[in-house]
Amino acid sequence: MDNVSAIVLASALAIIMLGMGLSLVADDFKRILVYPKAILVGLTNQIIILPLIGFLLAIAFPIKPEISIGIMILAACPGGPTSNLIAHLAKGDTALSVTLTSLSSFITILTIPFIINFALKYFAEEGTIVRLNVPETILRIFLIIVVPVTIGMIIRKYKEGFAIRMGKPVRTASGIVLGLIIIGIVLKEKANFVSYFQQAGIVALLLNVSTMVIGYYSARLFRIVDKRALSISIESGIQNGTLAITIAVVLLHSTTYAIAPAVYSLIMFGTGGIFIYLGLRRAKSRGES
Repeated sequence: MDNVSAIVLASALAIIMLGMGLSLVADDFKRILVYPKAILVGLTNQIIILPLIGFLLAIAFPIKPEISIGIMILAACPGGPTSNLIAHLAKGDTALSVTLTSLSSFITILTIPFIINFALKYFAEEGTIVRLNVPETILRIFLIIVVPVTIGMIIRKYKEGFAIRMGKPVRTASGIVLGLIIIGIVLKEKANFVSYFQQAGIVALLLNVSTMVIGYYSARLFRIVDKRALSISIESGIQNGTLAITIAVVLLHSTTYAIAPAVYSLIMFGTGGIFIYLGLRRAKSRGES
């Protein structure tokens, strides 16, 4: 994609993160003191286990290097506004979901460059390796993640009514933007998209489902049950596809690396829908509203 497209994509992500900031309040960060065990288990799944599972899947399947790198970029980007929405609709612990998303968004500013550089070194073919400049990458991710989220939180603090009213329009716009981005990637890579989709689809689906399952049962292992276990599962398995695509296109200047995140972004709505159905059925069986 050209420079204009990269700027549009980065700006779109910044708007999405601004929307997330509009939903955050200071208490969301204080919950680490209220639910320390749930927060620790959730972050361990997001920051450590997710990239590890992504790496194991990437080496287990005979897929092209660019798909493997795309899977690792995706695995480096946990959480995102979509996971909060799915947790809410599935009757999970929305507050815990929001807290995990916000904390992981800040932490991964530091971890993303190292995970992606490892993936580039391990999977990229000789002569094609492009390494991320770590300080520059941290700064750029900070500008498109932390700054918009912070601005959103400030607006929420001083203009709460406006922030609440803007929540739904921003979420709707986020979905539209993601759809347009995926269409753009498909058109750019149309000659190879079918073969890429076949390779990326199964691995992306396995990454999504396996991390959800691990997230749920790791929560149960530490006696975290019901709504909180459901939210940890969703936060472990629903990744920030928009951020992954932005990193591939804007920082690495590669639409081929964005194929796996794009394919995953389609898959997650299907698995997310299943989670919503199961969560609603569980809530109904327990007489919850």
